[in-house]
Amino acid sequence: MLGAAIFNWKNWGIRTRLILITLLPVIYMFCSIVWYSYHSRLQEARTELAERAYVVSTALAESVEYNLLSKNMPGLRSTMTDVMQSDHSIFRIDVLDIDKKDIVHIISARRVQSDESYVEVPIKKQMVWVNILKDPTNAGLAARSMDGEKKAGKDSDIIGYVRVTMSPTRIQEKHSQRFQFELALSALALLVSAMVAVFLSQSLTYPLQRSIETLREIREGDYSTTLELSTGGELGDLQTSINTMSVSLQQAKQDLENKVQERTRDLLESRNDALKANAEKRKLIQKVHTIVEDERKSIAIEIHDELNASLIAARLESQRILHLAAQMTPGAVADEIQERAKAITTLTLDLYANGRNLVRRLRPEVLDMLGLQGAVEDMLRHYNSNAQGCQFHFDSEGDFSQLDNALAISAYRIIQEALSNVLKHAQATQVEVALTLMPEQQVLQIEVSDDGVGFDIGHSTAGIGITGMRERVAAFNGEFDLHSANGQGTQVTIRLPLTAA
Repeated sequence: MLGAAIFNWKNWGIRTRLILITLLPVIYMFCSIVWYSYHSRLQEARTELAERAYVVSTALAESVEYNLLSKNMPGLRSTMTDVMQSDHSIFRIDVLDIDKKDIVHIISARRVQSDESYVEVPIKKQMVWVNILKDPTNAGLAARSMDGEKKAGKDSDIIGYVRVTMSPTRIQEKHSQRFQFELALSALALLVSAMVAVFLSQSLTYPLQRSIETLREIREGDYSTTLELSTGGELGDLQTSINTMSVSLQQAKQDLENKVQERTRDLLESRNDALKANAEKRKLIQKVHTIVEDERKSIAIEIHDELNASLIAARLESQRILHLAAQMTPGAVADEIQERAKAITTLTLDLYANGRNLVRRLRPEVLDMLGLQGAVEDMLRHYNSNAQGCQFHFDSEGDFSQLDNALAISAYRIIQEALSNVLKHAQATQVEVALTLMPEQQVLQIEVSDDGVGFDIGHSTAGIGITGMRERVAAFNGEFDLHSANGQGTQVTIRLPLTAA
């Protein structure tokens, strides 16, 4: 885990990097100094121990010569004891003969550690030759010979050895104390360096952290925030730049809000104008439909009152001719007159029936007599009696007697146009017409669905029939939904508000 964190050093923060940059050289120097001081003190202790062992051995070899020659063991031991007491670093002193066999030895009574190495110095016998001849004639020569022999006649023979074994305990304690003191100073310096590194990193990262927090607030949309200038140099320039950027963004935001408000006002005005135009358009469509219905009513009245009356009169005249022809003398002329009279009667009856159908299409009288529900039922009854291979079903729910006349006429025309489209294009066998009055929602809902061939709405252009239905629905601010697909039939759902918006 630690190794992964170390290898992922690119994700370290600035504070961590600054502390490491500051402390790594100091730690390296601390370890180097501690290692050097430790080995240096250890080497000094070894050198000092060797030098002292040599000095003590040399001095002791000179001082025990007489006692060793005279076999004075108590004096020899006393001298060795005095030397050991004078230097607490001595662990053992051995006096050996010329064959390096132990003669006498003493060991320190103190609890000290013995060194594996020792220093061994030979004990040399010093000999002086003196001429004791009393010849006067040779007195001068004897005196000169004795003086020369004193100078050059000295000779030394090894009579034994002194072996001194030192103890490093005391010297190591002294150097250990020095090393501990140096280690404490180095640790103190390391601690001070760490504190300085933390302080310097804090003085650098705190302004950066405040700058980052301010930038986050600006990113979240709070452009009014300002950053207190807490330092100089590059960080001070950064803080000043952030404050300048905040002011600029605040000004840009204000300008943008002003532009948005102006644009919103323009859009609201355009929307109001569009709504006003749309309302005027709906009023115009309603007025056009009213005028069309009035004109249809006028045409229907004229057909009913004038054309149908004329057809009735023509039928009566043809029947009178037929009656008169029956009273004539039988013959070819009389028979032809009778045939012509019957043809005129049949023709007038057909024209009268067509006139009645035309009047019903122009102005459904059943709508005034039976209301919307009865008019739609009569329409479907007429389609069922005349359409071949297609059945029309009607379902209604609600009381339609209180419907507005204009709304009832528009609903009737919408259903009439929808069924006309079914007969022309759908090739359907079953057609469902549902008329529902929803008093809670104040909505009249019309549903016309068939099982015909359907069509692709996205790739087909709306015909005049659908466009006319849409315009009638839009005139009442209603909803028009058309669903169809190839081979899945067509469903038209229309919702007309009972109260004009």
